Amino acid sequence: MAKQNVAEQFVDILARAGVKRMYGVVGDSLNPVVDAIRRNSAIDWIHVRHEETAAFAAGAEAQITGSLAACAGSCGPGNLHLINGLYDAHRSMAPVLALASHIPSSEIGLGYFQETHPELLFQECSHYNEMISNPEQMPRMLQTAIQHAIGRGGVSVVSMPGDVASKPAPEKSIEHALVTARPTVRPGDDEIDKLCRMVDEAKRVTLFCGSGTAGAHAEVMEFAEKIKSPVGHALRGKEWIQYDNPYDVGMSGLLGYGAAYEATNECDLLVLLGTDFPYNAFLPDDVKIVQVDVRPEHLGRRSKLDLAVWGDVRETLRCLTPRVKPKSDRKFLDRMLKKHANALEGVVKAYTRKVEKHVPIHPEYVASVLDEMADDDAVFTVDTGMNNVWAARYLTPNGKRRVIGSFSHGSMANALPQAIGAQFTDLNRQVVAMSGDGGFSMLMGDFLTLVQHDLPVKVVLFNNSSLGMVELEMLVAGLPSYGTTNKNPDFAAIARAAGAYGVRVEKPKQLQSALRDAFKYKGPALVDVVTDPNALSIPPKISADMVTGFALSASKIVLDGGVGRMLQMARSNLRNVPRP
Repeated sequence: MAKQNVAEQFVDILARAGVKRMYGVVGDSLNPVVDAIRRNSAIDWIHVRHEETAAFAAGAEAQITGSLAACAGSCGPGNLHLINGLYDAHRSMAPVLALASHIPSSEIGLGYFQETHPELLFQECSHYNEMISNPEQMPRMLQTAIQHAIGRGGVSVVSMPGDVASKPAPEKSIEHALVTARPTVRPGDDEIDKLCRMVDEAKRVTLFCGSGTAGAHAEVMEFAEKIKSPVGHALRGKEWIQYDNPYDVGMSGLLGYGAAYEATNECDLLVLLGTDFPYNAFLPDDVKIVQVDVRPEHLGRRSKLDLAVWGDVRETLRCLTPRVKPKSDRKFLDRMLKKHANALEGVVKAYTRKVEKHVPIHPEYVASVLDEMADDDAVFTVDTGMNNVWAARYLTPNGKRRVIGSFSHGSMANALPQAIGAQFTDLNRQVVAMSGDGGFSMLMGDFLTLVQHDLPVKVVLFNNSSLGMVELEMLVAGLPSYGTTNKNPDFAAIARAAGAYGVRVEKPKQLQSALRDAFKYKGPALVDVVTDPNALSIPPKISADMVTGFALSASKIVLDGGVGRMLQMARSNLRNVPRP
């Protein structure tokens, strides 16, 4: 049997860790590893057109599967392109292993062609970032990197010169059992007892949930029922907590809706469950706050805490719920449910009035129709900007759908590359990229990746020929919009020229048939929807400074809220409110 080289050993270890594919662009120093992948049936090389796409795709795959995903870039400029997608994966706590290929080891530090220093560049967006400088460091270094990515949830970067990758692997290298799943974390009894006392003493408790409630839906609902608590959520908590939730009061934050803000600010005790919600201006400063999080570094960094609880949300609630005293007073909960329903009733009218005649098309209407027509288990990837607003307010979670975006990092151009990673996990599952024209055009070259790999991703392009969220930011600041207009081509024609399905929609009556045909199409498809650039959104709480900014900047702006089918759920929840 021929002796392995380092590259082959590297690929074998990734396969043992459960990696199914590696995204990247081939080239020079990376070639030994790519060749090792070619000869290893356990891992596929996924050729993309830009390394940033590779990192975004790997991050999306990791978020869908919960398992380690991988990407790679060649030396210098190649691996530099990974950095934005890696930042996003790291801040999304997605386990990703990135290989940053390096220049020849003998030339490091001498200003060689394409020389950079990956061990410095990726320091801030990784839990582990080291260079393999000789074969003897394998496989222990790679195993350590894998365990950091999986165990701590985030990115590990391994840089390796091409000449080291080609060298023979050490004969008696130590390979141990790899960590491939994270453990559950239970708080100590003292913390549970303190939390129990605080809940029992409070008359009005509100739960505010983030992505850390994944897998804990049943436990949150049981706890909310026992203590008669409204349940609000952050954007990343929406898909995990909003469905089948009779205590739902919506979302707080810049994209918020409903009564979540009131519920979090009018309670006696606010319990933050698995959320690193960044907008402390929306959190109260005059009520008691408890935070439960599995990552201790998140505790207390957004607001002053009266109690910090280190543990999984699910395990914490499993310990807590049996101990708390049941509450019978529903007054606070019922008042918040009524406020929530009333708030949704008021804003729904804005996007339903004469919508079939409104040209350019209301983007709210597009998102609403998309929500109705998409599969029950669809994966939505969402571009940063106004598309975040439409996704937050119109996509209806049900426990099977997934919604992925650059929700913590806030990068443009994420939807298309994340859709690539999501689609590779299951070619039969519907994946819809909700792209903006600004984000789509930024990494538009990787639409060709869909065609090359025949990925049946459906791109629904909200084309308002502007950077809509940036315009909103300028308006709020009292500035005239400047530099935000895009001169766009017919994106559907470009899609057809590339060999995909493409259709352009300019009238509301064309929308449903266009989406239906695109969804039926077996390969990649793009629906270019011309939407109203004046459709903007405002948060649920507006300061005087914000209002002044709008008054200075615009006199005719559509400020719709819009909540789609969430109104139906709010109305349904009101049936549980006792009538006087």
